[in-house]
Amino acid sequence: MSDKTPLALLPGLLCDAALWRPQVDALGDIADPWVADLTSQESIAAMAESVLAAMPERFALAGLSMGGYVALEVIARAPERVSRLALLDTRFQTDGDAESARRRGLIELAEKGEFKGVTPRLLPLFIHRDRLGDAELAGTVTAMAERVGKEAFIRQQRAILGRRDHSATLVAIHVPTLVLCGREDALTPLEDHKAMAAGIAGARLVVIEDCGHLATLERPQPVTAALRRWLQAED
Repeated sequence: MSDKTPLALLPGLLCDAALWRPQVDALGDIADPWVADLTSQESIAAMAESVLAAMPERFALAGLSMGGYVALEVIARAPERVSRLALLDTRFQTDGDAESARRRGLIELAEKGEFKGVTPRLLPLFIHRDRLGDAELAGTVTAMAERVGKEAFIRQQRAILGRRDHSATLVAIHVPTLVLCGREDALTPLEDHKAMAAGIAGARLVVIEDCGHLATLERPQPVTAALRRWLQAED
């Protein structure tokens, strides 16, 4: 039997396994990574159930952005199954009115056939402004969105709109927990992560400098180093 830690990695909105490729490649010596496909489910709850169905009895769990919403739902449903938790560039609260309206507007545009994935206009929300000229990074982000596609984007946005607040979940978490955020994250700001870390007993907050929302791709080395420390932390 392998002594590597089973590790579920959960992608964000319009993201796929490419979001976690640097970590899958770098952590294989201590973990057995599996990247979830969160494109076919109709709700965050259904996404969480699909993760629980795919993983062994006990596993480490990491989610970025929408993947973080799913990770919180997983541990709320089956806390005994999660050995450690990492929440990256995400939040535990539901959307405010303005954010909900923006999501509904994007759904409406997509339903009209105006889905354009992650365009140059949207890239500053996903990656740090100083990385916008990085053709490889920008190409990876836009290619993920194209692979996920319009129908899955609509499903994901509706699922996010219907998610529940996890304030009560935070205080019930009693496993080694990493809360990580790009300092310049434009979608889920650092203040949200400070509040999230403060709500979880013993949580470790890591801030990645010169980094936006997609930390695993933007700054893979410090993110991977933080995840390695988390995976090797004492229970």
